[in-house]
Amino acid sequence: MNKADVASALASAGMARITKDLDQLLAPSIRLTTTAASEGSLPTGCSKFGGLPDLPAGTLWPQGKNGALAFIAQVRLADAAPYDSAHLLPVSGLLSFFYDATQQTYGSDPGDRGGWQVFYHEGDTSRLQRLAAPASQPANARFTPCSVAFSGELTLPQQPELDVPVLDWSDAEKQQYETFLANYPSAADRATPHNRLLGHPDTIQDDMRLQCQLVSNGVTDFNDPHAASLRSGALNWRLLFQVDSDPNAGMRWGDAGMLYYWIEANALQARQFDKTWLVLQSE
Repeated sequence: MNKADVASALASAGMARITKDLDQLLAPSIRLTTTAASEGSLPTGCSKFGGLPDLPAGTLWPQGKNGALAFIAQVRLADAAPYDSAHLLPVSGLLSFFYDATQQTYGSDPGDRGGWQVFYHEGDTSRLQRLAAPASQPANARFTPCSVAFSGELTLPQQPELDVPVLDWSDAEKQQYETFLANYPSAADRATPHNRLLGHPDTIQDDMRLQCQLVSNGVTDFNDPHAASLRSGALNWRLLFQVDSDPNAGMRWGDAGMLYYWIEANALQARQFDKTWLVLQSE
């Protein structure tokens, strides 16, 4: 769907008046669709989910607070670049994502830091080396290798009032919008895994940006006096990577939940991908 398609779909659903806010609400995203594959069929430095990571020679397997981290995915940025219409990501290199193998990191406590890692390799991805998994890593933290296909997708927020503070929608329009989102872009698509780079997240619980802003700064109580001075920075957080419970990769997060890697806008611009905050949400 392009913007005109979204506007047409909203109008067909009886929400033509809402289309005036689309410029502020629509955010481009890069959808990643997985297909199970053999490790040997995936070349070094390619985009992949699961299996074994490709990292610079001499790099040790990333460790977290609960031991060796699980390898989630790596993205060859040249594959994503044609779909990055906002030009937010580097056009080359490799992003690699890891997460707590025990799935005991939720992003709700400052002590969760270290329960995930994101690596950015700027150089030639073909020169990377595939690491063997540590013997200590549990089998259920080793995911099925998958190839990845990329596509562009426009996303809409699930709480539009946070992105458009002066939202003039009626209660009925808000309800219509929620119903529309439940089947956007189609009912069949909603039943498939939603792995994505950038854009609006597919939120399962509450909006995560305030949580990222507070907890990454050491605040867990939203009523803490320090929270007031931090709140204004919440909307600076951007979704970097969303990882769905994906049967192709044998991934399941909590009760069919998702992993969300968040990054502040200035850190994204500066390519400081190590400065992420992760949240796990599930039903």
